[in-house]
Amino acid sequence: MPRAVTDGDVRGDAGPRIERTTVADAEEILALQRRAFLTEAELYGDHGIPPLIQTLDALRAQFLTHTVLKAVVGDAIVGSVRAVAEGPTCHITRLMVHPDHRNRGIGGRLVAIEAAFASCRRFELYTGSRSDGNLRLYARLGYAAYRTEPFNAALTFVYMAKRGPGAADA
Repeated sequence: MPRAVTDGDVRGDAGPRIERTTVADAEEILALQRRAFLTEAELYGDHGIPPLIQTLDALRAQFLTHTVLKAVVGDAIVGSVRAVAEGPTCHITRLMVHPDHRNRGIGGRLVAIEAAFASCRRFELYTGSRSDGNLRLYARLGYAAYRTEPFNAALTFVYMAKRGPGAADA
């Protein structure tokens, strides 16, 4: 069972506040998601990627099943991430940072979502094979590629994983 994520899970005073979201944030997060993933869509020449076509209702439904964090600067949400545990594995999804706030460590700070799933033995996520910045970030955070899977002719997903703290108990 996930525990509450607190600002204490994110070290340092610089940068955005990392907080849990509520369904009231769904519209702002969806707008951010469309803006953030537009660069990915352009990289792959495909504006039909799942983050760009997700509906508000589908996002709201994820608030019932996922832990969702946001990065806040002032009153604006500039980043977000979702995660859900399935058995001993935590799946981290839709890590996003507003294009104007990238390369400031926000994505790495959002991966603090792992702390909410400390009992998980494994963390998994995926990104596009040509998303070099994402691949570097995840590798720096301890993730390693374990498989690739074509999504369509232009996009191949790289699935990455790392051992979780719960693995020590196994």
